[in-house]
Amino acid sequence: MRISIVTLSFDQGEFLERAMRSVLDQDHPDLEYIVVDPGSTDGSRAIIERHRHRLARVILDPDDGPADGLNRGLAAATGTLFGYINADDRLLPGALARVAAAFARDPLADVACGHGYIEDLRCGHRYRVNVSRPPVRPWALAFGGVATLQQGTFFRTAAVRAAGGFNPANRTCWDGELLAGLALAGARFTRIDAPLAVFTLHGRSISGTGRLEAQYRQDEARLFARLMGRGPAPGDGLRRLAARALKWGCNPDAAVWRLRRLLQPVQPLPGGGDGWGDGG
Repeated sequence: MRISIVTLSFDQGEFLERAMRSVLDQDHPDLEYIVVDPGSTDGSRAIIERHRHRLARVILDPDDGPADGLNRGLAAATGTLFGYINADDRLLPGALARVAAAFARDPLADVACGHGYIEDLRCGHRYRVNVSRPPVRPWALAFGGVATLQQGTFFRTAAVRAAGGFNPANRTCWDGELLAGLALAGARFTRIDAPLAVFTLHGRSISGTGRLEAQYRQDEARLFARLMGRGPAPGDGLRRLAARALKWGCNPDAAVWRLRRLLQPVQPLPGGGDGWGDGG
Protein backbone atom coordinates (compact mmCIF):
# COMPACT_ATOMS: atom_id res chain seq x y z
CA MET A 1 0.00 0.00 0.00
CA ARG A 2 1.26 3.44 -0.86
CA ILE A 3 1.50 5.69 2.20
CA SER A 4 1.25 9.44 1.68
CA ILE A 5 2.87 11.57 4.39
CA VAL A 6 2.45 15.34 4.57
CA THR A 7 4.76 17.61 6.55
CA LEU A 8 3.76 21.18 7.30
CA SER A 9 6.76 23.50 7.32
CA PHE A 10 6.66 27.10 8.46
CA ASP A 11 9.75 28.66 10.03
CA GLN A 12 10.72 25.47 11.85
CA GLY A 13 14.13 25.15 10.22
CA GLU A 14 15.68 24.20 13.55
CA PHE A 15 13.79 20.89 13.42
CA LEU A 16 12.84 20.43 9.76
CA GLU A 17 15.71 18.31 8.49
CA ARG A 18 15.32 15.87 11.37
CA ALA A 19 11.61 15.54 10.60
CA MET A 20 12.18 15.03 6.89
CA ARG A 21 14.89 12.42 7.39
CA SER A 22 12.66 10.54 9.82
CA VAL A 23 10.19 10.10 6.95
CA LEU A 24 12.59 9.66 4.04
CA ASP A 25 14.64 7.05 5.89
CA GLN A 26 11.65 4.78 6.53
CA ASP A 27 11.92 1.26 5.10
CA HIS A 28 8.44 1.18 3.55
CA PRO A 29 8.88 0.61 -0.21
CA ASP A 30 5.97 2.75 -1.45
CA LEU A 31 6.23 6.15 0.22
CA GLU A 32 4.83 9.41 -1.15
CA TYR A 33 6.24 12.35 0.80
CA ILE A 34 4.65 15.78 0.35
CA VAL A 35 6.03 18.92 2.01
CA VAL A 36 3.89 22.06 2.36
CA ASP A 37 5.64 25.37 3.11
CA PRO A 38 3.52 28.51 2.64
CA GLY A 39 6.34 31.01 3.13
CA SER A 40 9.18 30.19 5.52
CA THR A 41 11.92 32.82 5.77
CA ASP A 42 14.27 31.05 8.20
CA GLY A 43 16.19 28.83 5.77
CA SER A 44 13.61 26.05 5.67
CA ARG A 45 13.20 26.41 1.92
CA ALA A 46 16.89 25.59 1.42
CA ILE A 47 16.49 22.43 3.49
CA ILE A 48 13.50 21.39 1.39
CA GLU A 49 15.46 22.01 -1.81
CA ARG A 50 18.29 19.75 -0.60
CA HIS A 51 15.83 16.86 -0.41
CA ARG A 52 13.53 17.81 -3.29
CA HIS A 53 14.75 14.91 -5.47
CA ARG A 54 13.32 12.50 -2.88
CA LEU A 55 10.00 14.29 -2.48
CA ALA A 56 6.87 13.44 -4.43
CA ARG A 57 5.52 16.98 -4.23
CA VAL A 58 6.49 20.35 -2.76
CA ILE A 59 3.69 22.88 -2.27
CA LEU A 60 4.96 26.43 -1.74
CA ASP A 61 1.75 28.41 -2.28
CA PRO A 62 0.48 30.68 0.52
CA ASP A 63 -2.32 29.13 2.54
CA ASP A 64 -4.88 30.10 5.14
CA GLY A 65 -3.28 28.40 8.12
CA PRO A 66 -2.19 24.88 9.11
CA ALA A 67 -5.46 23.07 8.40
CA ASP A 68 -5.67 24.65 4.95
CA GLY A 69 -2.08 23.60 4.27
CA LEU A 70 -2.91 20.03 5.28
CA ASN A 71 -5.91 20.06 2.95
CA ARG A 72 -3.60 21.07 0.10
CA GLY A 73 -1.32 18.17 0.95
CA LEU A 74 -4.29 15.82 1.23
CA ALA A 75 -5.55 16.92 -2.18
CA ALA A 76 -2.18 15.99 -3.71
CA ALA A 77 -1.96 12.61 -1.97
CA THR A 78 -2.36 9.47 -4.08
CA GLY A 79 -1.66 6.89 -1.38
CA THR A 80 -4.17 4.43 0.04
CA LEU A 81 -2.97 5.46 3.51
CA PHE A 82 -2.36 8.96 4.85
CA GLY A 83 -0.45 10.48 7.75
CA TYR A 84 0.97 13.87 8.67
CA ILE A 85 3.66 15.23 10.95
CA ASN A 86 4.69 18.78 11.68
CA ALA A 87 8.18 20.00 10.91
CA ASP A 88 9.13 19.86 14.60
CA ASP A 89 8.01 16.23 15.11
CA ARG A 90 9.34 12.95 13.72
CA LEU A 91 8.61 9.32 12.97
CA LEU A 92 10.51 6.49 14.64
CA PRO A 93 12.40 3.93 12.53
CA GLY A 94 10.15 1.23 11.11
CA ALA A 95 6.96 3.16 11.82
CA LEU A 96 5.51 2.99 8.30
CA ALA A 97 6.20 -0.74 7.97
CA ARG A 98 4.15 -1.24 11.14
CA VAL A 99 1.39 1.00 9.79
CA ALA A 100 1.15 -0.93 6.52
CA ALA A 101 1.10 -4.25 8.39
CA ALA A 102 -1.69 -3.05 10.69
CA PHE A 103 -3.96 -2.03 7.83
CA ALA A 104 -3.18 -5.26 5.99
CA ARG A 105 -4.24 -7.25 9.09
CA ASP A 106 -7.47 -5.27 9.41
CA PRO A 107 -8.78 -4.39 5.93
CA LEU A 108 -11.86 -2.73 7.44
CA ALA A 109 -9.88 -0.31 9.61
CA ASP A 110 -10.16 3.38 8.74
CA VAL A 111 -7.76 4.69 11.40
CA ALA A 112 -4.77 3.10 13.16
CA CYS A 113 -3.43 4.68 16.35
CA GLY A 114 0.07 3.91 17.59
CA HIS A 115 1.95 4.90 20.71
CA GLY A 116 4.85 7.34 20.91
CA TYR A 117 6.83 9.81 22.94
CA ILE A 118 6.36 13.40 24.01
CA GLU A 119 9.67 15.26 23.85
CA ASP A 120 9.72 18.33 26.09
CA LEU A 121 12.51 20.70 25.13
CA ARG A 122 11.39 23.20 27.75
CA CYS A 123 13.13 21.06 30.37
CA GLY A 124 15.93 19.63 28.23
CA HIS A 125 15.89 16.70 25.83
CA ARG A 126 13.58 14.57 27.95
CA TYR A 127 10.79 12.21 27.01
CA ARG A 128 7.45 10.94 28.29
CA VAL A 129 5.55 7.96 26.98
CA ASN A 130 2.17 8.37 25.29
CA VAL A 131 0.01 5.23 25.03
CA SER A 132 -2.90 5.39 22.58
CA ARG A 133 -6.31 4.04 23.47
CA PRO A 134 -8.70 3.67 20.55
CA PRO A 135 -11.41 3.11 19.51
CA VAL A 136 -12.60 6.69 19.36
CA ARG A 137 -16.27 7.12 20.20
CA PRO A 138 -17.99 10.53 19.96
CA TRP A 139 -19.01 10.65 23.64
CA ALA A 140 -15.57 9.49 24.82
CA LEU A 141 -13.85 12.09 22.66
CA ALA A 142 -16.18 14.80 23.97
CA PHE A 143 -15.42 13.97 27.60
CA GLY A 144 -11.67 13.35 27.38
CA GLY A 145 -11.90 9.56 27.40
CA VAL A 146 -9.61 9.06 24.39
CA ALA A 147 -5.81 8.93 24.25
CA THR A 148 -4.13 9.31 20.86
CA LEU A 149 -0.88 10.75 19.54
CA GLN A 150 -1.49 12.70 16.33
CA GLN A 151 1.96 11.95 14.93
CA GLY A 152 1.36 8.22 15.50
CA THR A 153 -2.12 8.15 13.96
CA PHE A 154 -2.65 7.06 10.35
CA PHE A 155 -5.71 6.90 8.12
CA ARG A 156 -7.20 5.48 5.00
CA THR A 157 -7.03 8.46 2.68
CA ALA A 158 -10.56 7.86 1.44
CA ALA A 159 -11.91 8.01 5.00
CA VAL A 160 -10.23 11.38 5.66
CA ARG A 161 -11.69 12.78 2.46
CA ALA A 162 -15.14 11.39 3.21
CA ALA A 163 -15.00 13.08 6.64
CA GLY A 164 -14.33 16.43 4.96
CA GLY A 165 -10.61 16.68 5.63
CA PHE A 166 -9.38 19.45 7.93
CA ASN A 167 -11.39 22.49 9.02
CA PRO A 168 -9.42 25.59 7.87
CA ALA A 169 -11.21 27.72 10.47
CA ASN A 170 -9.73 25.64 13.29
CA ARG A 171 -6.35 27.10 14.30
CA THR A 172 -5.75 25.11 17.49
CA CYS A 173 -6.99 21.49 17.32
CA TRP A 174 -7.59 20.61 13.68
CA ASP A 175 -6.30 17.10 14.42
CA GLY A 176 -8.95 16.59 17.09
CA GLU A 177 -11.64 17.90 14.80
CA LEU A 178 -10.62 15.39 12.14
CA LEU A 179 -10.98 12.59 14.72
CA ALA A 180 -14.38 13.99 15.67
CA GLY A 181 -15.54 13.92 12.06
CA LEU A 182 -14.31 10.35 11.62
CA ALA A 183 -15.91 9.21 14.87
CA LEU A 184 -19.26 10.75 13.92
CA ALA A 185 -19.03 9.06 10.53
CA GLY A 186 -18.66 5.67 12.24
CA ALA A 187 -15.03 5.10 11.28
CA ARG A 188 -13.40 1.89 12.48
CA PHE A 189 -10.34 2.43 14.72
CA THR A 190 -7.57 -0.04 15.48
CA ARG A 191 -4.48 0.12 17.66
CA ILE A 192 -0.84 -0.43 16.72
CA ASP A 193 0.77 -1.67 19.90
CA ALA A 194 4.16 -0.07 19.27
CA PRO A 195 5.72 3.41 19.39
CA LEU A 196 5.60 5.18 16.04
CA ALA A 197 6.47 8.84 16.52
CA VAL A 198 7.73 11.69 18.70
CA PHE A 199 5.73 14.84 19.43
CA THR A 200 7.95 17.80 20.36
CA LEU A 201 6.99 20.54 22.81
CA HIS A 202 9.08 23.70 22.76
CA GLY A 203 8.81 27.38 23.51
CA ARG A 204 7.37 28.33 20.10
CA SER A 205 4.89 25.49 19.59
CA ILE A 206 1.17 26.03 20.11
CA SER A 207 1.04 23.34 22.78
CA GLY A 208 4.26 24.56 24.36
CA THR A 209 3.28 28.18 24.91
CA GLY A 210 -0.47 28.26 25.56
CA ARG A 211 -0.61 31.40 23.39
CA LEU A 212 -3.86 30.28 21.73
CA GLU A 213 -5.50 29.02 24.91
CA ALA A 214 -8.58 31.23 24.60
CA GLN A 215 -9.14 30.17 21.00
CA TYR A 216 -8.57 26.54 21.96
CA ARG A 217 -11.30 26.74 24.60
CA GLN A 218 -13.71 28.08 21.98
CA ASP A 219 -12.80 25.32 19.54
CA GLU A 220 -13.12 22.74 22.31
CA ALA A 221 -16.62 23.96 23.18
CA ARG A 222 -17.64 23.90 19.51
CA LEU A 223 -16.34 20.34 19.08
CA PHE A 224 -18.15 19.23 22.22
CA ALA A 225 -21.43 20.56 20.82
CA ARG A 226 -20.73 18.85 17.50
CA LEU A 227 -19.98 15.51 19.16
CA MET A 228 -22.82 15.58 21.70
CA GLY A 229 -25.43 17.60 19.84
CA ARG A 230 -25.78 19.95 22.80
CA GLY A 231 -23.96 22.42 25.00
CA PRO A 232 -22.82 21.92 28.60
CA ALA A 233 -25.27 20.25 30.98
CA PRO A 234 -25.50 19.38 34.68
CA GLY A 235 -23.57 16.24 35.44
CA ASP A 236 -20.95 16.75 32.70
CA GLY A 237 -18.21 16.98 35.31
CA LEU A 238 -19.03 13.49 36.54
CA ARG A 239 -19.31 12.22 32.97
CA ARG A 240 -15.85 13.61 32.25
CA LEU A 241 -14.41 11.87 35.32
CA ALA A 242 -16.07 8.60 34.31
CA ALA A 243 -14.75 8.84 30.75
CA ARG A 244 -11.21 9.46 31.92
CA ALA A 245 -11.42 6.66 34.46
CA LEU A 246 -12.61 4.35 31.70
CA LYS A 247 -9.75 5.51 29.47
CA TRP A 248 -7.12 4.43 31.94
CA GLY A 249 -9.04 1.52 33.46
CA CYS A 250 -9.58 -0.16 30.10
CA ASN A 251 -5.97 0.35 29.09
CA PRO A 252 -3.63 -1.22 31.67
CA ASP A 253 -0.53 -0.20 29.70
CA ALA A 254 -1.61 3.42 29.76
CA ALA A 255 -2.42 3.24 33.48
CA VAL A 256 1.06 1.92 34.25
CA TRP A 257 2.75 4.61 32.22
CA ARG A 258 0.46 7.28 33.67
CA LEU A 259 1.56 6.28 37.16
CA ARG A 260 5.20 6.39 36.11
CA ARG A 261 4.69 9.86 34.65
CA LEU A 262 3.19 11.08 37.92
CA LEU A 263 6.06 9.64 39.92
CA GLN A 264 8.77 10.73 37.49
CA PRO A 265 7.33 13.18 34.94
CA VAL A 266 10.14 12.94 32.37
CA GLN A 267 12.36 10.07 31.31
CA PRO A 268 15.36 9.81 29.01
CA LEU A 269 14.44 8.12 25.73
CA PRO A 270 15.60 4.51 26.18
CA GLY A 271 18.32 3.35 23.83
CA GLY A 272 18.24 0.25 21.68
CA GLY A 273 15.31 -1.50 20.00
CA ASP A 274 12.18 0.56 19.81
CA GLY A 275 12.67 2.00 23.28
CA TRP A 276 9.33 0.78 24.55
CA GLY A 277 10.44 -1.60 27.28
CA ASP A 278 7.61 -3.37 29.09
CA GLY A 279 4.99 -0.64 28.64
CA GLY A 280 3.85 -1.26 25.09
